[in-house]
Amino acid sequence: MTAPRLVVATANPGKAVELHELLAGSGWEILSPAEFGLGAVDVIEGGRSYLENVTLKAVAYSRAAQMAALADDSGLEVDALDGRPGVFSARYGGAGLPGGHRLRMLRLLDELEGVPRGRRTARFRTALALALPGGRTFVREGVVEGRIAEAPRGEGGFGYDPVFELLDGRTMAEIGSEKASISHRARAVREMMPVLNDLA
Repeated sequence: MTAPRLVVATANPGKAVELHELLAGSGWEILSPAEFGLGAVDVIEGGRSYLENVTLKAVAYSRAAQMAALADDSGLEVDALDGRPGVFSARYGGAGLPGGHRLRMLRLLDELEGVPRGRRTARFRTALALALPGGRTFVREGVVEGRIAEAPRGEGGFGYDPVFELLDGRTMAEIGSEKASISHRARAVREMMPVLNDLA
C-alpha cells in the first residue's frame, strides 16, 4: 500500500529538514515544497495568533499542492518583553532584515541588556496545522520553557536557538541530536502524530 503524501509548508530549509526527521514513522511520505516541485506559495500571515497564521499557511499549501499539508508557526516569547517577539519572531526588527537571524538575536539581547538572569524567562511555542484537501484542518501545539542567555552559544540549530537556554543551562544550539526529542517543534509533532497515524 502506497503511503499518502504530505508536503511540509515551509520555505525554510532548516525547518524542512527538522520536520522531515520528526515525521518519520508517521505513515506518510514527507515532501518539502522543493522535492514536490512546488514554487513559492504566497501566504499573508496576518493573524494575531500562531494558530491563525499556521492554519492560513497549511490551507494555502494544501490548495496549491492539492494534497495534505503540514505547517508550523513558531515563536519566542520573552516575559520581560511582555511576550515579544511572539508571532513576529521571524520578522523581529522588520521583514527582510539584513543579516537575518543573527541581527534578530542581537536586537533581542540589546533589549534585554541589564535584565537579571532570573527575569529572562522565556518559552518557544510551536503551533502545527494539518490541512487536508477539502479544507479539513487539525491543530496541535508544543511549548518548551527556558530563559534568554546573555550571549549566543552553540553551533547547532537555527533562528534563536543560540540564545535560548534550557532549564539545564544549555542553549538549544548546544544540545545536538537531543533537539529532536525535546524541542517545541518536537513536542507539537508528538501531539499531532496520533492524528497522522489515524489518517494514514
